Amino acid sequence: MEDYLSKAILKLRPNSEFTYFDRNYSTIKWDVLEGDAPTQTEINAAIEQVKADEVTETAAKATAKAALLAQLGITEEQAKLLLS
Repeated sequence: MEDYLSKAILKLRPNSEFTYFDRNYSTIKWDVLEGDAPTQTEINAAIEQVKADEVTETAAKATAKAALLAQLGITEEQAKLLLS
């Protein structure tokens, strides 16, 4: 299971250091925090953005992979054979 809470916190406060339990906002203990702690609402929005960024990144990788295979003139199955 992805740890979206950590990813969201680091997106909002990249220099922070923290711990928490059970992926639960209410258990966050801030060891290093510049500025105010992000709210639950801010973190929820950042989680959704992290998920959207991952979908975009996955789609971009798939497009780049397809373009490279087309450029090489091979299928995905042929590429797998070459790499195995």
